[in-house]
Amino acid sequence: QVQLVESGGGLVQAGGSLRLSCAASGRTFSRYAMGWFRQAPGKEREFVADITTSGGRTYYTDSVAGRFTISRDNARNTVFLQMNRLQPEDTAVYYCAARSGLGSLVGRAYDGEYDSWGQGTQVTVYS
Repeated sequence: QVQLVESGGGLVQAGGSLRLSCAASGRTFSRYAMGWFRQAPGKEREFVADITTSGGRTYYTDSVAGRFTISRDNARNTVFLQMNRLQPEDTAVYYCAARSGLGSLVGRAYDGEYDSWGQGTQVTVYS
């Protein structure tokens, strides 16, 4: 397994942007597909986006498609989530997760498929 640490959350006005980072430990980062999930207060954790091991394919849930971009830098063992045009409904704790299987597939929204999780970073969007 890899150890994951998120950063980059914060407080932002609606319409603004944030870039989340997730740093992974270990030398096998490139073998893991990566995903971002979020959990809003009083709600279940939900899938946001994922990316294949190579970074060649990505997938987004409908509510963020066109606003968020997931990317990765395997040389730096880091995955990113660029979030633009943020809205109050994007307020949540954001988690990155690593998936050792199905590395060439995207749209893997079931959190049970992910092996490792970060501690989360808070994103708050105010209107």
